[in-house]
Amino acid sequence: MARQQHTSEDHSVRLLKVGERVRHVLSEILMRQQVHDETLSARLISVTEVRMSPDLRQATVFVKPLLGSEEEEVITALRQNTAFLQREVARAMKLKFAAKLRFAVDESFDEADRIDRLLSDPRVARDLD
Repeated sequence: MARQQHTSEDHSVRLLKVGERVRHVLSEILMRQQVHDETLSARLISVTEVRMSPDLRQATVFVKPLLGSEEEEVITALRQNTAFLQREVARAMKLKFAAKLRFAVDESFDEADRIDRLLSDPRVARDLD
């Protein structure tokens, strides 16, 4: 039996699917407050995106505390609980290898807000008309 040929598009779709599944698992863990950490339990945290490495062994998890407060405290708490979160993701995903999780603050909302402010500037609005 011949081996199937996988295109880079197939590989890309798989990365997106696995990343989205990891995002859902982490969101559920945080929503249900399964992490026994005061910082994480006291805040609502949104997992906005997970980017997987091509070999699926590393995942960069972008998070944003709702109301945007104390982002560094939240990142520190997530990093302190990385081993627990990796174990739970591996158990839920049933993959051959557990992805190493790296946490980062999602800056995309701030960037979108900055672009909106620029576009609403009267000088820019005049040029757009």
